[in-house]
Amino acid sequence: MSFRTFESASIGDGIHHATVKSAALRRRADISFYVPPNVSVEKLPLVILLHGVYGSHWAWLYKGGAHQVLDRLIEEENLPPMMLAMPSDGLWGDGSGYVRHRDADFSRWIVHEVPEAAAQIDARCIDAPRFISGLSMGGYGALRLGLLHPEKFTAISAHSSITDVMQMQGFVEESQAEFDLTDANPLAVLECAKLNSHRPHLRFDCGSEDILIEHNRTLHRDLEAAGITHVYEEFPGGHTWDYWHLHLADTLRFFKACLAL
Repeated sequence: MSFRTFESASIGDGIHHATVKSAALRRRADISFYVPPNVSVEKLPLVILLHGVYGSHWAWLYKGGAHQVLDRLIEEENLPPMMLAMPSDGLWGDGSGYVRHRDADFSRWIVHEVPEAAAQIDARCIDAPRFISGLSMGGYGALRLGLLHPEKFTAISAHSSITDVMQMQGFVEESQAEFDLTDANPLAVLECAKLNSHRPHLRFDCGSEDILIEHNRTLHRDLEAAGITHVYEEFPGGHTWDYWHLHLADTLRFFKACLAL
């Protein structure tokens, strides 16, 4: 696969922005990247971070400070250097859900095209372990796409997630009919988890004051009942960037532990 057009710029300190012509989306789309500067490694594990509704590729950088969390853990906790890829969701409505619509395949954009774009920024991520994470709608995308593509991802870690695309109706203006979904795969995270016996390492968390806490607790109970191995954690906090900035560190520590398995 190759992009018809690929425009990128480095703005310094390891941050890159790119706009590509996506075949999956049939339009241009944006991705932000972070590559820790001055690290000498042969392989650079790739972490795909998915944003929530209303946001775009810049959210994890400039609201979540993801690169700052990564740098701190590299310095203070000997976290292996990793590359961050932070794509837009395709910018459909208030949020695409990272699922396939009739007019654009937002899941293929994330699973197949974003890693290819990352390789054009830094080839060290080619054939390196790959992880996926996200928040809210992006947590749903991470859980669902990671479970649907166990061959692509070593581990999944999600924050404050919706657990079925229908739950987006509490956040977005667009109606269920307007989504015009044509995805052949299950839409509920639980059903995706049941599809394959081989799964990526799985973790998710939610704030105890989060509006989505009961959905996360239900998913945890249902996964336990189905005998599906996972880590679930609750922490104080709500559906806020303060929570996601703080607990991204837990995701990156989990990914580090999975590298050692």
